[in-house]
Amino acid sequence: MRARRLLPALLLALPFVASAQDLPVRSVTLSNAGLAQLERAGTLAPDAAISFRVPLEDVDDVLKSLMVRDPGGTVEAVRLPAQDLTAEAFRGLPLRPEDFDSRIALLRALRGQSVEAGGASGRLMDAEDAAGGDGTAALRLTLVTPEGLRSVTLREDAAIRLTDPALAARVQRAAEALAAASAADTRSIEIRLSGAQAPRNVSVGYVAAAPLWKPSWRLVVPPGSGEARLQGWAVVENRSGADWNAVRLSLVSGNPAAFAQALYAPIRVQRPNLPVRVAESVQVRPDTGAMPPPPRPSAAASRGIAPPRPAPAAPAGAAAEQALSRFVDAVAAQPPALPASAAGRVAFTLPAPVTVRSGETANLPFLDARLPAERVWWVQDLAARNPLSAVRLRNATGHTLPDGLATVYGDAGAEAGAYLGDAEIRAVAPDETRLIAFARDRDVRLSSATSSSEQPIAVQTRRGVVGLRVLRREEAALALDPRAAANAGRDARLVVDLARRPGFTPRFEVAAEGAFGLRHEAVLAGGEVTLRFAWEREVLTDLAVWDAGLGNPLLLRWRDLDVEASLRRLPGGPGTLETLRTVLERLPAEAPGRARLAAVIDGLAELRRLLDGARSTIRAADVAEAALTRARAAVEDRSGPEREEARRRLNAASIAAERAGGAADAAWERWAKSAQDLLVRME
Repeated sequence: MRARRLLPALLLALPFVASAQDLPVRSVTLSNAGLAQLERAGTLAPDAAISFRVPLEDVDDVLKSLMVRDPGGTVEAVRLPAQDLTAEAFRGLPLRPEDFDSRIALLRALRGQSVEAGGASGRLMDAEDAAGGDGTAALRLTLVTPEGLRSVTLREDAAIRLTDPALAARVQRAAEALAAASAADTRSIEIRLSGAQAPRNVSVGYVAAAPLWKPSWRLVVPPGSGEARLQGWAVVENRSGADWNAVRLSLVSGNPAAFAQALYAPIRVQRPNLPVRVAESVQVRPDTGAMPPPPRPSAAASRGIAPPRPAPAAPAGAAAEQALSRFVDAVAAQPPALPASAAGRVAFTLPAPVTVRSGETANLPFLDARLPAERVWWVQDLAARNPLSAVRLRNATGHTLPDGLATVYGDAGAEAGAYLGDAEIRAVAPDETRLIAFARDRDVRLSSATSSSEQPIAVQTRRGVVGLRVLRREEAALALDPRAAANAGRDARLVVDLARRPGFTPRFEVAAEGAFGLRHEAVLAGGEVTLRFAWEREVLTDLAVWDAGLGNPLLLRWRDLDVEASLRRLPGGPGTLETLRTVLERLPAEAPGRARLAAVIDGLAELRRLLDGARSTIRAADVAEAALTRARAAVEDRSGPEREEARRRLNAASIAAERAGGAADAAWERWAKSAQDLLVRME
């Protein structure tokens, strides 16, 4: 406390600063981008500056966005303490912040400085507490003077003056920095103006980070079709460091680009460090050999998607007027906000001034609207056991409704005033519709099943190949027992969202398309209902009649082939004929290529007959060849009369083998010629 008595004399060295005036906050605009636009305004005297405090974390944003409106003055500068003001204030001083803990510590830190005290002057050598002649507390200084050391005892209220005005000013600023450091989480910003000749209205605006304003909704839904009551409330928090007293508050929903930049922090540019130049080392990368070029990406075939059909609008008009409920009428009305839309944003300005003190949170109403509505059941997952209870809303306000959480209440009957559930409302543009689910209806049971099938629809032939165009169909069936609709005595609308299937075309009515996939709607009149959703896709499949790896049938020899092991590769063999007969049975009578397929089947049936005959003769030829081999062995094993008999049998076996081989060759040739003819006819 006593050290402060050193400082009043030092203040005389500082320049005079015009009085600063704190302008109160007059309007606040909160954005859902986490920003707040604040405007301070008031009447400013001609020679006054503007001063206000902001949280330390907002200084960068203020420096980035500050705007001053002054009809009669000119902005000279915006000044504020350095970010680390204590370190800057003490830089180059013979003092440290802890030297201000006591007067003795401060004076001893100033040893060697020239001072004036008690009518004496000299350089300060030491300071210590002492007692005066009357027993009161005093201060004893030891000075180095031209005459030598001198001891000066000072009363409690005596002044000590630093004779160096520059040092005195710096010590004064260091003391001010210590005082400002006690509020280290805020900074005082001063705007100096000049040129004004009279008082005038001045305003200062800036944009800074702020807590998100959070909309929440109260939604009262009708039991069927009609009007829903939608009330919007906004949770706002004042973390600006200044009270909002009767401010004009606007709530903005948009998606602006917002950036932060370190404008307040000192930044030193890093310079490249040039190394001492030495002889460069020689480096050689070893040769690892050539590599093949990377493969080219394959081109994916694009498929068209049918344009979405618009979703039916929720009913309105006279039916909506009749649907007004007692509970809706009993809900307290909210003062209407003043909405204003611009490109990509909508601002709701509250009609009455708002007061929110610094550090407070408020929940403020900003919207009260009646919207066309229809209760529906909503199926998002076919595997679900029960559908979702939902309401379809159309935004008839003319302005975009921001994202928010909605608490849903019933409108009439047993639901009147009852809490039905919570729902999420995503941003809704004017005249857009949204499905909003708030519960699961356990009174309605669901079951589902899936199936798939393939149906040939066309045939094309080319040499050795039958090309089938097959319609692949995948189906999902949804069975439900809407007892609730029957009990309510009304038709109920069911909305089903189904995932897209790439490459497939839906064969059911699509009411809308979006991130939810494909949306189908049906009206249920009660009783058990089964809905079927089919997707179709055409697929090309090739069935080989002749294995091209065998070459030309006319050049193929049965002696060079294991016929029995290769039967499925040969025209007329097992497998292909039976498959094509099944395809022909399932192929519609009017299908393209049906007659051509029938001709191929007839040709294969004839080839089957010829191949079976050739196989019989080939087996006989193999038997004859085996007998001939045994006869040759018998001749080698016998002698005398038995050898002659063996030779006679060898001649007979040779004739039989030759005849059997000739018969097999003829039968195989008939089959090969017929196979060649069939391949030619298929081209």
